[in-house]
Amino acid sequence: MKIAIIGVGNIGGTLAKAWLKSGHKILLGVRDLESDGVQGLLSLSEGVSAKPIYEAAQEAEVILIAVPSAAVFEVVKNMGYVADKVIIDAMNSVGKKPEPFANTTEAIRHHTRCRHLVKCFNSTGWENIANPMYGDTAIDMFMAGSSEKGKQVAAQLSKEAGFAECYDIGGDDKVQLLEDFALFWINLAIMQRQGRNIAFKLLRRP
Repeated sequence: MKIAIIGVGNIGGTLAKAWLKSGHKILLGVRDLESDGVQGLLSLSEGVSAKPIYEAAQEAEVILIAVPSAAVFEVVKNMGYVADKVIIDAMNSVGKKPEPFANTTEAIRHHTRCRHLVKCFNSTGWENIANPMYGDTAIDMFMAGSSEKGKQVAAQLSKEAGFAECYDIGGDDKVQLLEDFALFWINLAIMQRQGRNIAFKLLRRP
């Protein structure tokens, strides 16, 4: 797949590396083509290219948005027509909500009318995305959204990043629950000082 990644910080950059290893073509949608983060990713492979946000979004089949929540309006303004693309929202609105919307997914949906929007890769720290293995056990990822196509893509990309499963917690009405779940991880890892090397795994009794 051709995957546009908008936001090449810890989350976006880490997922770019993982999906590159799986054979996907990575299009970095950026404002500064010369930044250290962009140049570092470009040096990894010829399978990575950097373009303005509009060009990357238009060329890609899948778009991952992983910028600070306050930047969501600028991103959607620059992407152009993307209603038919799969958009994965990896952001959280913990620090600041994108008013008047409750979360970034609502803001993206309103401004893009995207039919295949899904929330995923927001519920854990980037360290767990870089290495989802705890000993011999792969941790789990979670997603929410009403598009089956969007969730199929998110589940595939989650497993290619090394997660054991990507659990579907529900439709668009469960997006806020997934953001709250991210806050739960943040509370444990940072506020309660458990450290960032903690993760979630769904277990079933035999």
